[in-house]
Parts: sequence; structure tokens; C-alpha cells
Amino acid sequence: MSAILSISGLTKTYASGLQALKQVDLEIRKGEIFALLGPNGAGKTTLISIVCGIVTASSGTVVADGHDIVRDYRDARMKIGLVPQELTTDTFETVWATVTLSRGLFGRAPNPALVEQVLRDLSLWDKRHDKIMTLSGGMKRRVMIAKALSHEPTILFLDEPTAGVDVELRRDMWALVRRLRDKGVTVILTTHYIDEAEEMADRIGVIRKGELILVEDKATLMRKLGRKQLTLQLQEPMQEVPAGLSEWKLSLKDGGHVLEYSFDAHEEKSGIPELLRRMGELGIGFKDLNTEQSSLEDIFVSLVSTRAESAS
Repeated sequence: MSAILSISGLTKTYASGLQALKQVDLEIRKGEIFALLGPNGAGKTTLISIVCGIVTASSGTVVADGHDIVRDYRDARMKIGLVPQELTTDTFETVWATVTLSRGLFGRAPNPALVEQVLRDLSLWDKRHDKIMTLSGGMKRRVMIAKALSHEPTILFLDEPTAGVDVELRRDMWALVRRLRDKGVTVILTTHYIDEAEEMADRIGVIRKGELILVEDKATLMRKLGRKQLTLQLQEPMQEVPAGLSEWKLSLKDGGHVLEYSFDAHEEKSGIPELLRRMGELGIGFKDLNTEQSSLEDIFVSLVSTRAESAS
């Protein structure tokens, strides 16, 4: 699949000396949903701001849908839509007026039918004559997305799109993002909600202290780094793991009432049958057992903490 956004050797050092981005190389595929994850201050918003022309890079190049963001600034910006974290809207304007104006600012000819469709897709049509100051926070967030879509971008950035909104609106946003992808729009989102990335993204990027430490297909990442855990509720508590079970990675929890066994999710042989057989031989009984596979959140926390330890 061809790249619609190519980022090469991108760095950003502020006047204070803070190095916000360190040699970032990234290619976003046309028509994909890409989730950029990272702790606060990792460089997510700086990266987006450079691509969108809000912040100037210290070095490196960015090409958006065939247009260099510096040499072909106007053409590049026409291709990009941005929904920022902050709700920055003209509060005294109506929904219709602000979305129509946003389209005009990008040099697009008036197209009432398209604006109507965008508002309908975002459940804003009934609010089109309302002033933005009268809307709820969730509706204002929808208006921000409508503004970003008004000039028909091929690349859409969503910077924490569901921060502070209710569960119902988050689900509506997820559905909207999928519809946009189905229409050919490439979506790049940053999020603190790991389940959001796990639910929607085709690929995951993890950024930490200005460095892109991993880019991987979500399914491959889950398969490579995911772990499974077997939990056994013991009939009798144990003080320590018996020497006869030392070949398995076991740990005791809940005051010795629970025995946990972690193993790689992608291994063909988990070792569970052998473990249960050995426990039977040792006379260790259990009342219940269950297995769980690690979530993307577990993988993210593991990645970030491991890199932090290796850097220290």
C-alpha cells in the first residue's frame, strides 16, 4: 500500500533547549487508521503540529499526499484536516456558519450539499442554526470535526478526539472514523485511551521522549508482544512455589491462594498440560482456573517502562 504521508529525519528543538522530536521517520499508508501512543510530553502533539504547519521543524522533511509541507504549503494544507485537543471555536457563530467559513478559508468553493452531509454524519444537522456557545462539550467536539472535514482533506489528524467526552459519544466517534476510512480518508489519531487504539487502529506507533520506539501492525504487535496468563485458584494456600514446579514461571498471589503462570501467547506449546499434570503428582489441587491474554495497554506499559529502564 502506498504512503500518503512521509516523514523523514524530523527533529524539533525549542529555544529553551528542549528536544521535543529526535530523528522521527514514519510512513503512513493511504486509507489506514494509525494510532500514535505515548505518555504526556512524549512529542505526539509536536509531531502533529509540524505536519499541520503550526510548528516549524528544526530539520527533516514531510510530504503530505505528494506535497512538501514547506515548499508546497498551500497544497499540502488542503490535503490535511486537524481536530485539536482544545475546543477552539467561534462561540457566537452558528454551527452552519462556522463550518462553511472553515471550508472557505482553505479556498474551497461553496458547497452547501457537502456541508449538510458532514453535519448529518456528525448528528449536527438539527443544531445547524444554534450558536456554538449553547452546545454541550460533546457537540462542540463534533463541530471541531465538522470544521476539519469541511474542505475534504485526504489526511485527518485527531489529537485526543474523545478526551473528556462520554462513552456514547466515544462510540459515535469510532463509527465516524471507520466511515471516513471507508471513504478513503487516512486517519491518524493520538489517544490516552488504549482501548480506543485497540478497537480502531490498523497500525500502532509508540513515541517516548521524542523518539518513535516502535511502529507495528496492531495484530502483529499483539501476537509478538502479547502474553497470556493462567490463574489457578488453589484449594489450599501455599507459602511458596514448590521446587518441583521451578521450570515454570509461577508466582503466588492473594496470600498464597492464587497461582499465576505467564507465558508467550504465540508459543505453540504453552506448558499448561505438563504443569497441571505435575501439580497433580505433587498433590496440589485447584478449585478453578482461567486464562487471559494481555491487552494493548499491558503491551504499551511494558514497552514504555522497558525503554525507560534501558535508557537510565
